[in-house]
Amino acid sequence: MQVRIIAAGKPALAFAKAGVEEYLKRLSRFGSHELVIIKAGSQDDVSSRLLERSEGSFRIGLDERGKALATRAFHQQLETLELRGDVKSVSFLIGAADGHNETLRKSCDLLISVSPFTLQHELALVILLEQLYRVASLKAGMPYHRD
Repeated sequence: MQVRIIAAGKPALAFAKAGVEEYLKRLSRFGSHELVIIKAGSQDDVSSRLLERSEGSFRIGLDERGKALATRAFHQQLETLELRGDVKSVSFLIGAADGHNETLRKSCDLLISVSPFTLQHELALVILLEQLYRVASLKAGMPYHRD
């Protein structure tokens, strides 16, 4: 299953850039994980671009209103999607400073929250990439994750 992360705006904070690069490098060993950066802008413009770029995939929006998943539950959710057979690609959607509009939230197949805090989109991206790496390492039987 192809995993695509579509995020609004390139990370500007040095530590966020470094985190994104590090986890993308680690994920490269575990199959198809693609990061797509779209132009930041207004909430409606960004939401429209996110929906356009994720057309045809299972959409997972990152939103503070979404479902909070522990790592094992996140792993199980992705494994369930992979086993369904009809899901060829998953797109994780990360909005800009104003978040997602209601149209995008309703268009997503799943909304998840990476924290009960409202996070800057750059931080949400790093957290998501780390969790994707954690899930990939669990799947591979590596000792990275500890319960």
